Order: sequence, then structure tokens, then C-alpha cells
Amino acid sequence: MENFDGVVEFVAVAECQGFSAAAKQLGCSTSHVSRQVSRLEERLGCALMARTTRLVSLTQAGAVYYQRCKDLVVGLQQANEQVSQQQFQLSGTLRVSCAGIFAEQYVAPVLMDFGLEHPELKVDMDFNSRMVNLVEEGINFAIRYGRLEDSGLVARKLADRHMMAVASHDYLEENGTPEHPTQLKAHSCIVANNDQWVFDMEGEQQTIKVSGRWRSNNAHAVVHACERGLGVAYMPKSSFSGSIKQGLLKPILEPFWSRGASSWIVYQNRRFLPLRARMAIDYLVEYFSDWGE
Repeated sequence: MENFDGVVEFVAVAECQGFSAAAKQLGCSTSHVSRQVSRLEERLGCALMARTTRLVSLTQAGAVYYQRCKDLVVGLQQANEQVSQQQFQLSGTLRVSCAGIFAEQYVAPVLMDFGLEHPELKVDMDFNSRMVNLVEEGINFAIRYGRLEDSGLVARKLADRHMMAVASHDYLEENGTPEHPTQLKAHSCIVANNDQWVFDMEGEQQTIKVSGRWRSNNAHAVVHACERGLGVAYMPKSSFSGSIKQGLLKPILEPFWSRGASSWIVYQNRRFLPLRARMAIDYLVEYFSDWGE
């Protein structure tokens, strides 16, 4: 049987479109990946990669070889995972990037349960709203909300997030209760991520541009500002669950609430994620499969 050395490295370079990125995914040095691919090319007697100072691309032979090899690598990985799950406890550090009330109140507790099932595993959750580079910063996966940019990352839906508009009782007593989204133009609105609020009106989604005295990209700050009477807020329902139960905020404009966006798990190609990350992702997806706001 032919030597399979270099096949995994070759598939990684093809999918990461670079030796450095592939090395980070595989947890080895760039020079090791380059050597393995070069030796593979020598054994095959043809060039698989066209290399320049800035770009790595597949040759015609490389593209054909990649199509044949990628499923073999998946099969090998799945076989290794099955044995690993039966024989070993998960270990190492699971690094997750996330932000927002949903991640704090719902995702974090689920990952705590996952950690309790694997005592040798460390979990590092980085709550930061900036867009991180998963490979460069060593993040296994991120929790993101809303429309995703075409970044080349893999995305799995975690949960649909329905919207809710709210205001404090004091604010409504002083300023009146809006009965239609268009009336928000005359109200002070607390802006979170953007000032374009989408509502369901007459069977269609329509956008209302709002403004107000308070703006913050932190959901907790928006909720607290709303409780203090600074205006109307419009975010996913789960953001206000505690305030509604305590009677601090009142839902308004309910017939017009939008279906909202979704929360996603995003990550680099699953094939190069460590086992702990793959199992954590599957655990989260399973938990939230029947979750509702």
C-alpha cells in the first residue's frame, strides 16, 4: 500500500488555502506541513500545489487528488473520533468566543454542564463583541448573532431569536404608548447594534429608522437604560426575560414583532477542529434543537 504521509497535510493546505493556516489548524509547524506536502509530490511524481509568495493554489492534478483524498481524511478522522470517545476523557482547553445576554444566560450554563461531564477539560469563554480571527487567536468556535458575513467559516444554527419591544412603566406614562411602529419616530429609542428596526407590518417586513438619547452595543446596558426610563428598546425576547418577570419593563407593539435573526456557532472547517470542540458543538446544537425564546 502506498504511504499516506502528507495526505492529511495536503488536504489541510487545500482547504485553508495556505501552509501557515493549515499548520495552525493541525497544531504543527509550517515547515513540517511544507515538507510533508513536498514529499507527497515527490512520491506521486507531480506538482499538487502552485506556490507563489502570496498565494497557494491547486494544480489541475492537485484538484483531482484533493477530491479523492478529502473523503478519505474524513473517514479516518471519524474512525479516530469513535475510538477516542470510547477510550479517553476529553482534555485540553476549549476556547469559545461569544458576547451578549443569550451567551451569558443560556450558552454558558450548557457549556458548564458539558465541562462537568468531562472533568479533565478546561473551558475558556471570552466575552467580547469584536470579530475575532479564530485561527490566529486559537479560538475553537464562536457564538454569533444575526446576519453572517461570507467569511469562509462554517456556520451551524443554534437558535432562532424572536424580537420584543419594551419600555418602562414610567416612560410610557410620561410619553404615551406607541400603537404602531411608525410612531417610534416620535419616541426616544435605545439603539443597540443599529438604528434600523425591522417589524412585521401588513404581512411584510418593514424597516423603521429610530433615534434616541442612549446607544450601546452592550445588551445589559440597553436593558438597564430601558429600566431607567430612557426610552423604548427592541431586542431578542430573552434579553428582557428577567426584567419582564420583575415587572420592570412592559412589552409593547406585540402584533408587529419581527421573527428576528438567529444565533449561530461559527468555526473553521470541522475536519481540523479538536475532538473537544466537535463534541461541544454537537452538545450545544442538540441542547438548543427545541429551544424557544
